[in-house]
Amino acid sequence: MRELTGRLAGLDPDAGAALQVIAYFDRLVDARAGLESVVRGAAVLSASPAWLHAPSRHLDLRVTPDGMRHDHPGVPAPDWCHVDIDEAGTLWLERPGPAGPVEAMILERAALAARAVTARTRPRRPSRRELLEVLLDAGAPEADRRYAARGLGLSPDVRARVTATPGGRLDILQQDSEPEPSERVGVGPPARPLKLAATVEAAQAAARFTAAGTASDPGPRVVYAENLGVLLVLTKPGLMQQSLPDVDALERASIAAPWMLATLDALARNASHRAAATALNIHHSTLQERVTQAERHLGWALHDVDGQMRLATALMARRIRQAT
Repeated sequence: MRELTGRLAGLDPDAGAALQVIAYFDRLVDARAGLESVVRGAAVLSASPAWLHAPSRHLDLRVTPDGMRHDHPGVPAPDWCHVDIDEAGTLWLERPGPAGPVEAMILERAALAARAVTARTRPRRPSRRELLEVLLDAGAPEADRRYAARGLGLSPDVRARVTATPGGRLDILQQDSEPEPSERVGVGPPARPLKLAATVEAAQAAARFTAAGTASDPGPRVVYAENLGVLLVLTKPGLMQQSLPDVDALERASIAAPWMLATLDALARNASHRAAATALNIHHSTLQERVTQAERHLGWALHDVDGQMRLATALMARRIRQAT
């Protein structure tokens, strides 16, 4: 680089000086130098006082060509050579403009170096995902959870809900908002921000009761934990590893006909057979024929309250087993 600079200086003094400027500020960036070093380099290379005025950072750096810091002169003259350095402020060379080729290069390279410093030293704002992790961590200090709640825009008095997907992703939902119907989510009970961590388990349990909403996996895509009541017991560890005859019967019945699971789900989710037939968009007599076949495969009646309750519980247990 020195040899190339020397050759260029012999051919074109401005080109040689510009190359020296580039190399100088590149070394500052590589060395992770601070803003004062950048301003000092601008002053020494330009043989003029250099002043970095950055009100947003409460920063005034003025360095003379001898490399010493001095107080700033008050206000810059409007005809001084200068360059804006984003939010870091403005770098001034205390000499009237317009800038010559070398001065222009000094300002350009000093600005690039200063931006590199501010990008490196600017406090990083936590991402939304990081704030969520802190807020929903019951073991995190309360002060950290308060900070996370503020960062997420949650006021201390507002109630919100935790949502959980079957895959384990957690999020926050304002109490008056509804989750996206296209996504399978379990929704925890409403709570104030600092209490949300205690509702994570309920949201995760509710997620296991959700279904894909397809013919092979019929059922609700969104489930609220407070609507499950005692059924949450079904999510206790180890329970789904046991043999469950009613769930096994459902699996056998699902093989018998392509409409079986959707029909059983409609029966479980509607107050009457006629309402179930309407939901399935079939005639009432067609539903009765299907019910007769389903009872034969399941091994229990579906016309009474006990049979429908048994069916609803078996369907939910099947969803949980599939999510395990």
